[in-house]
Amino acid sequence: MASVSAVNSSSYAFAATSSDSAAARTPQKALGQDDFLKLLAVQFQVQDPMKPMEDTAFIAQMAQFSSLEQSSAMAKELAILRADQQRVVANSYLGHRVTVDDGKGGMVTGDVTGIDVSGSAPLLRVGDKSFSLSAVLRVEPGILNAPASQPVAAGGA
Repeated sequence: MASVSAVNSSSYAFAATSSDSAAARTPQKALGQDDFLKLLAVQFQVQDPMKPMEDTAFIAQMAQFSSLEQSSAMAKELAILRADQQRVVANSYLGHRVTVDDGKGGMVTGDVTGIDVSGSAPLLRVGDKSFSLSAVLRVEPGILNAPASQPVAAGGA
């Protein structure tokens, strides 16, 4: 019976050590291509030589991984495209009169005098405040200032 308690205490010490090392690790949120290849290598190492993994299963796994990788890449590209589109929309508001929701139940109307793109999404500058694109309720054409006419030199060209 003494040996049973010794086994329990040593396994407890092992459990404490493994939980300490688990706490020190930082978990990954997604598996990458390297992880897939490591798993595949382990599958090859532990497979039964008399019953090797079928090539159709291997091809299916590769196709699923490839599809997942392409989906991830497409999601990243769509996020970049959305950010670019928001910047284009924000720039199109420059010089226009907008009515925006101030977030406090009121509305603010004024000309868009600038765009702030320092954050994750562009902000419209109206007066001395900044507003997100989603706060825009109405857009009206702004009064464009005509460029000053340039003097024309007499005597021809």
